[in-house]
Amino acid sequence: MSLDKFFEELNKMPRFTDSQLNQLKTDISLVRLIENQGYKIHKDGKDHKMNCPFHDDATPSLKISNTKNLFNCFGCGESGTVIDWVMKTQGLSFRHACEVLMSDAGMSLDANSVKKSTTPKLACPLTANANNQTILNQVIDYYHEALKQTPEALAYLKKRGLDNVELIDTFKLGFANRTLGLRLPLKNRKEGKQIRTQLQAVGILRASGHEHFNGSIVIPIIDENNNVVEAYGRKIRTNLTKGTPKHLYLPGQHLGVFNQRSLAGNEEIILCESLIDALTFYANGFKNVTTSYGTGGFTRELLESFKGHNIKRVLIAYDRDDAGDKAAEE
Repeated sequence: MSLDKFFEELNKMPRFTDSQLNQLKTDISLVRLIENQGYKIHKDGKDHKMNCPFHDDATPSLKISNTKNLFNCFGCGESGTVIDWVMKTQGLSFRHACEVLMSDAGMSLDANSVKKSTTPKLACPLTANANNQTILNQVIDYYHEALKQTPEALAYLKKRGLDNVELIDTFKLGFANRTLGLRLPLKNRKEGKQIRTQLQAVGILRASGHEHFNGSIVIPIIDENNNVVEAYGRKIRTNLTKGTPKHLYLPGQHLGVFNQRSLAGNEEIILCESLIDALTFYANGFKNVTTSYGTGGFTRELLESFKGHNIKRVLIAYDRDDAGDKAAEE
């Protein structure tokens, strides 16, 4: 299905009724949802408080009302219902936020019935007791499926000229919309603690419990054994908190060679500065393309891979600016 057809079908979907929306707003605990996302919250009398995720907040200025099931930040003014929370923290549309809440809370929203649940009902996409490599591979698989169901992420790819189904599937492009946290076992359970520890070890979760790539298109680097060895994230929202980086990699040294299979059988390779640049070449028919990790990120592994595949000529396609020219010379 083309992206245009996807959006056309999306617009034909029936709307939620006022009754259904009210059921969502009242029957899903905002406190429980926020805890499941990995945020740290504290009791504040009858209510709760936390550091606001929508601005630089040194002291907890966001309050959560238990009785009204609403949040309100006295620092930046962000406020709303459980639906607003999911929209703002995950960068989702109103409808997608409602669908995420409905599914992950195990609720059946029809006109006559609502089935309540205190824990997520959808299966965890990660295998308990698996090794770290398997966990990382499964996260990338989850992000890949999330991308296909996220209109905002698909629209961003279309704007960048990357709305090519073959390209999206070939390179397993994904989107981190923080629904992963809603699918994990609770933190106070052995399995939930173990999986979160592993996700921190591979760099998907930060020490704070936040998802590293939240709100980002995720581009994995996959080796010849089909294992993810590196991943790049590009934020798609423009209203980021000051100081929030738009470009992210997994912690640690850069590993892997993007599109390594293109090196076999080619004597010439195009070397880009970034993964999105390389994808742009690929989408326009130049399949013999790979990338450095930024202007200072040409790695020993890339060089050895070029030599090992007998590459005779490298066409350096860095940005046409001072930094790009300098890096190309080096």
